[in-house]
Amino acid sequence: MFRIWYESTLILNTLYAVGGVILGIFSAIVTYRLFSRFTKFDIPKELEKGNLAVGMVVCGIFIMIGLIVGLIIGMSLN
Repeated sequence: MFRIWYESTLILNTLYAVGGVILGIFSAIVTYRLFSRFTKFDIPKELEKGNLAVGMVVCGIFIMIGLIVGLIIGMSLN
């Protein structure tokens, strides 16, 4: 009885983690596209020019992805 409950909880938590990671990456992509749409400059062109401020914003988006993924995996697999 305990083993069945433990295995079903583990499977459910893993599904929550995978779903949360997919949702986190999707939200980061949406955030990047919204930021790109509302700004008056082209992000890839500015990065090629070496614009440090735009690079920091894109870096912040990647940090957001890492935090979301880490928190979701950490909370759902405990």
